[in-house]
Amino acid sequence: MAQSKHEIQMILSAAGAEPRQRFGQNFMIDQNLVRLVADSGEISPGDRVIEVGPGTGTLTEELMSRGANVIAVEIDRDLAASLRERYANEPKFELIEGDALAGKHGINPELLVRINASNAIESPAAPPRDTSETKPLKLVANLPYNIASPLVIELLIAGVDLLAFTVQKEVADRLRAGATDDAYGPLSVMAQLLSRVEVLRTLPPQAFWPAPKIESSLVRLRRQDRFGNPVRAAEFSRFLHEVFSARRKTLRKAIQRADVDEKVLTELKIDPQLRPENLTPEQFLNVFTAARPAR
Repeated sequence: MAQSKHEIQMILSAAGAEPRQRFGQNFMIDQNLVRLVADSGEISPGDRVIEVGPGTGTLTEELMSRGANVIAVEIDRDLAASLRERYANEPKFELIEGDALAGKHGINPELLVRINASNAIESPAAPPRDTSETKPLKLVANLPYNIASPLVIELLIAGVDLLAFTVQKEVADRLRAGATDDAYGPLSVMAQLLSRVEVLRTLPPQAFWPAPKIESSLVRLRRQDRFGNPVRAAEFSRFLHEVFSARRKTLRKAIQRADVDEKVLTELKIDPQLRPENLTPEQFLNVFTAARPAR
């Protein structure tokens, strides 16, 4: 059963901890929503589930009660110690203490080992996975707000099959934004070329403690990778950020930031007077593929 606000406060007190803003900690206290987050992860017994920011373990317990094998990643030293003690004899629980990210565009090495070991990534030399026998790898989490945007993209690139998570509504809007929308940018393009984006529900601040000053959203990303391998996806991400760094300029000028010749736009019949925010994810992929063919 999900933890109440009082139970969360008691666990924090026993651990000598308190909500820490620098870690983006807002604990979910609405028990119905804890179950809804778990529902959105479509958990089956034996599923391998990554939970980033487990905190006091309220969602962790819900996931394990459904038969999930949880790989929890917790940066808060006090909460990590509390989780380690509480689940010391729980075979379905594994803890990685540290930041889920390694730098701006990388995954914690210990977590990456677990992802690679699960065969979530299909290397070019390896035969395709038999998905009828292999359990999907999932992320189900109440994500710390300060790392959500880079983390979900890095996990999709690494090969996580399904991501269900809460995040600030602003990020959810960016994930699903279309060309010309105010929220449209590199995050929108990457997410939509790597997955099918679903924004399932808006969550009020009162669902969390401490209550954030903004609304949150429950999001689900189903991986549908258009790149084929992580290296290619990472190359595209760098290209995309170079172009969007001049988002208010014309495409003719913006693509020069990425060392792309204007003739590529001519070949693709794209108006060079458009701005980067006018191109759809598919058009960005076409420009990248034409300018930098896969080797």
